[in-house]
Amino acid sequence: MATELLDGGASVDARDRFGARPLSHAARNGHLEMIDLLLARGAPINARNLAGATALYFAAERGRVAVAQRLIERGADLKLTGRSGISPVAAAAYAGSDAIVEMLLAHGADERAPDETGKPPIVYAAARAKLDIVKRLLARNIEVNARYANDLTLLMWAVGADEKVAEADALKVVAHLLDVGAHIDDRDSRGRTALMIAAEGGRAEIVNLLLARGADASLKDNAGNRAADLTTVSLLRERLKVP
Repeated sequence: MATELLDGGASVDARDRFGARPLSHAARNGHLEMIDLLLARGAPINARNLAGATALYFAAERGRVAVAQRLIERGADLKLTGRSGISPVAAAAYAGSDAIVEMLLAHGADERAPDETGKPPIVYAAARAKLDIVKRLLARNIEVNARYANDLTLLMWAVGADEKVAEADALKVVAHLLDVGAHIDDRDSRGRTALMIAAEGGRAEIVNLLLARGADASLKDNAGNRAADLTTVSLLRERLKVP
């Protein structure tokens, strides 16, 4: 059908209302044969939609390993970013595709490339509790205690992981970050520590781990709140009370 449409004059450079071309749709949906067909017919491999995303970005965002590999082999630009300046590496990290992250890095992608707010790919991996990717990126000499927007550290991003992330997965990332030297009582721009963030999020297992590793429950944020003041979970409040 696609071949017939192209033979009949359909354009490989057609765009939808978001500026996405057929190649991007094929990449997003993992249609490798369509990718090959469109490229053979002259589809621009680095064409971007209105937000800046390319076919490679969509493949990374959706974890389409075979498609990402083909696009890279055909010369896709690894530096072109999507919405909010998010790089393909960051998109793959957020999606949890370690294979695509590894592939992009092997072909020269920048593991430190920041988005528009200064967050590099490892922040996206920590926020989604993707332990293998966090480990892979830390192994490339990324500073575990680096500060990002609002003075947040990787540990803070990990304890405040997306609510859709299972606490057991977030716990593994938190434990690993502590094992490799994350500062447990560092504060963000609001004066909050990882313990305060975990308490506010009701993450009981993470709170217990942080306390076991020596987190200071007596510290106050800029508004004068301790971790116990920030949780709505009564059992956590009792656990965090300071004598």
